[in-house]
Amino acid sequence: DKAPLSKSLLLVPSAISILLTLLFQHYQKFFAYNLQAVKEDFQIWRLVCGRTICLDLKDTFCSTLLIYNFRIFERRYGSRKFSSFLLGAWMLSALFDLLLVEITQYIFGITINSLPSGFLGPVFALFVPFYSSIPRVQVTQVLGHFSITNKSLVYILGLQLLTSGSYIWILALSGLISGICYNSSMLKVHRILCVPRWVAKIFSWTLEPVFSSAEPTNEVRVGMGATVDIQRQQRMELLDRQIMMSQVAQMRRHRQQQGGMINWNRLFPPLRHRHNANYQDHPSEQGIPPPTEVSEEQVARLMEMGFSRGDALEALRASNNDLNVATNFLLQH
Repeated sequence: DKAPLSKSLLLVPSAISILLTLLFQHYQKFFAYNLQAVKEDFQIWRLVCGRTICLDLKDTFCSTLLIYNFRIFERRYGSRKFSSFLLGAWMLSALFDLLLVEITQYIFGITINSLPSGFLGPVFALFVPFYSSIPRVQVTQVLGHFSITNKSLVYILGLQLLTSGSYIWILALSGLISGICYNSSMLKVHRILCVPRWVAKIFSWTLEPVFSSAEPTNEVRVGMGATVDIQRQQRMELLDRQIMMSQVAQMRRHRQQQGGMINWNRLFPPLRHRHNANYQDHPSEQGIPPPTEVSEEQVARLMEMGFSRGDALEALRASNNDLNVATNFLLQH
């Protein structure tokens, strides 16, 4: 829902890839990403066909799962801005592919005539905003040292895609570089490589009705909606528990230094009711530590996301200056 471009990237390239693999194998040669043919025979069209459709079903499966997880960017930024990022990353990664192949041949003496086919450069480029803008929430720990977060599965899929071919690391590196260049405020690439407004309107009138999805109805919520609600509730409870544990540790340190009883009535009300009078009207009771000093840089980062200064200060104090926990808490409340 609210991600028609992501849905089209899931359905159309995957369907063509399956058809080429199962029924039309003799047409696969037209979708091969042959760099030698591009450089020697000037078959520029291969930069389009060879960088759109995957010829390996494992790459198709991993890339579609990654696009499904990255649909959050289309919902957050809108289809036009999301398509501009994909277009810019797709064009930049084509240039970096050729440069990296020439650098590899010059340094290591390895001649690379072809690369894995598919819409892989923009997929790897999406890891840049995913790493920088999606909050990290710890889910559990393995062996007491290795943290499992809400982003671990996406990174595992990316690693699986990275190891699926011999030279796919070139596509991954060019995709990451293009994603960094497009996100860079210094280079201003996003102002040059963007989808014009009139083109976005044409596609919204023609293709968006085809790939749009209706909101879940009452019948669907019994299955799918219930699962989403349970996951949302578990995530909110996890955030409350993390913030509460940080407050417990802080108040224990204060108790060891100054003595006195911990005011459990002050501590245990859920943080989503933080504007309750019982939660705010007793700042001078015994056992409550002084307000935590908050980093102005973290306050500024939260305000850049659209939160007010008061909410940013309160969330950072409650989370003991943990920016990830504060961001998730504000997003969920």
